[in-house]
Amino acid sequence: MKKHIKRQLRVYRYVFYKETLVDPQEHFWSFLGAFVGIFIIAFIQSFSLPQLENVFLIGSFGASSVLVYGAIQSPLAQPRNLIGGHVVSAIVGVTVGLLLPDIIWLTAPLAVASSIVCMQVTRTLHPPGGATALIAVTGGTKIASLGYWYVLSPVLSGTVILLLVALLFNNITPKRHYPVKSSRLRRSRRRQLKLKRRI
Repeated sequence: MKKHIKRQLRVYRYVFYKETLVDPQEHFWSFLGAFVGIFIIAFIQSFSLPQLENVFLIGSFGASSVLVYGAIQSPLAQPRNLIGGHVVSAIVGVTVGLLLPDIIWLTAPLAVASSIVCMQVTRTLHPPGGATALIAVTGGTKIASLGYWYVLSPVLSGTVILLLVALLFNNITPKRHYPVKSSRLRRSRRRQLKLKRRI
């Protein structure tokens, strides 16, 4: 038992250490991709949608940028997760906001918890999606007045911009490949399905 625990600790230490090693060129491309992605969304907001104020640039896009430009190998950063996670969570958040009375201690946890389950069911888990659902119920009257338009803009349009910029900047050098074709999440899912078929 002790040997097994020591071995596991060595593996975890190696994985965490390896995950923190980033080539300085990676820093540059991560910075440039995130800068351009958020810049485009902010630019559209400031010039095209001044009446919406900060509605177009929602906070969960910052968290998505960390994954999509800084951790491009992560299964949670892949295009299906990026777009699907935000859209599913936005639908859940708006639905909770419309169906339930404006009681923050009820709507906020229900929107986040439900969005997590819906993302798991649709296999689109993307951590910033929880923030997208939360913003739908706590974003104030401007977000609430959008209703389901919130799903299309800012959520869908913003994630499409982030994805297009990620496809450009994450594939410029030969070392960066996005999206990842064979993620660990997909491999483990295939293994689970094979085991179920055998039983």
